[in-house]
Amino acid sequence: MEALLLGIYAFFVWLIFIKFKWLPWNITSQVIVVIIPVVALTALILTLNVVAPSSPDVRVFKYVVQILPQVRGRVLEVPVEPNRLVKKGSLLFRIDPTPYQNDLNVAKARLAADQAKLAQAGANVVDASAAGRQLNEQLKAASAEVRSLQPRLDLARLRVRQNRELVATGAGDRFALEQSEANVIELEAQIATATANEAQVAQKLSGRVDGELASVAAARAQFATAKAQVDSSRADVANAQWNLDQTAVYAPADGYAINLQLRPGSYVVSVPLAPAMSFIEQQYQVIALYQQNELVWVKPGDEAEFALSTMPGRIIKAKVDSIVWAQGQGQLQQSGTVPQTGNFPQAPGRFPVRLDVVDPDPELFLAAGASGHGAIYTDHVEMIHIVRKVIVRVGAITDYLVLKLH
Repeated sequence: MEALLLGIYAFFVWLIFIKFKWLPWNITSQVIVVIIPVVALTALILTLNVVAPSSPDVRVFKYVVQILPQVRGRVLEVPVEPNRLVKKGSLLFRIDPTPYQNDLNVAKARLAADQAKLAQAGANVVDASAAGRQLNEQLKAASAEVRSLQPRLDLARLRVRQNRELVATGAGDRFALEQSEANVIELEAQIATATANEAQVAQKLSGRVDGELASVAAARAQFATAKAQVDSSRADVANAQWNLDQTAVYAPADGYAINLQLRPGSYVVSVPLAPAMSFIEQQYQVIALYQQNELVWVKPGDEAEFALSTMPGRIIKAKVDSIVWAQGQGQLQQSGTVPQTGNFPQAPGRFPVRLDVVDPDPELFLAAGASGHGAIYTDHVEMIHIVRKVIVRVGAITDYLVLKLH
């Protein structure tokens, strides 16, 4: 672009001073003719570097996921093909599920046995509660019997006294006296038996834990133990099912399996140092690196465009997503020593600017690691942005040139 402007300027100089000779061509005019383009181009370039800053270092980054199985085992199937687009959720490879299926079957059988024990423990709680209620009823019945026999015993004792008085005066029947004394003895025996039954039932009811019968508390404790075992068995089943599910490894996103060396028969382990494959996601981010003083007027939302060497002649539209106001020189490592600044000043690092590709190219395929150049257009001095756009497009066209001799 600068060369084009210089060519136009030289043409008008030729017309004015040489062709039509409107002005004299002397030392003064020659010096002025030389100084004007130098000053003008310098001012133009310096202004462009602030209002439409360019970057010779635009890069495409993609997320790389190290595919690591959660379980170990022998690989049975690898249906994915290397360097081919894989949709999210597609099967990458499958591990032999036999041992994990066996573990699941064992866990399910143990769960069924524990559930049977839980059902039995629940029945024991019901039986213990019913037995407790039965004891209460027996206590009430024994107490009622004691209360009902006591008046009869009192009456029998009264009859004994009356018969003794009659026999003593000769007016009574000796047999009636003996009958009444036998009745007293019988009633006293019945009361003693009822009282013993009442005491026995009361003793059984006296054993309590936290206000509950000991037998019921013991049954509830057994039920709680059985329930905890069932919960543990359910967790074992869930864990065994999860391990079985992990024998099939699926794509975490749309992307590509790069440098795929995994084959059926390989043995994979869940060790971070030995991933099964590297998966390159299709999603990307474009980063442009700028010198620190070039970003004075740049803000999110500004228009941007860039060209990549992998796509000669193509201009990709974008906008500024954000500026990452951080880089390594702004961080000090934790240590017990004073930071070393070095013998010479360290060159200031660049700040990355993230660019979002916009219409019509948001679905455009960009290769991971592709590099190029681009520019950001701020809201200032927009009339000279055309110069920067021409420069970017000229650079994109020169990407067609393959400068090598072999």
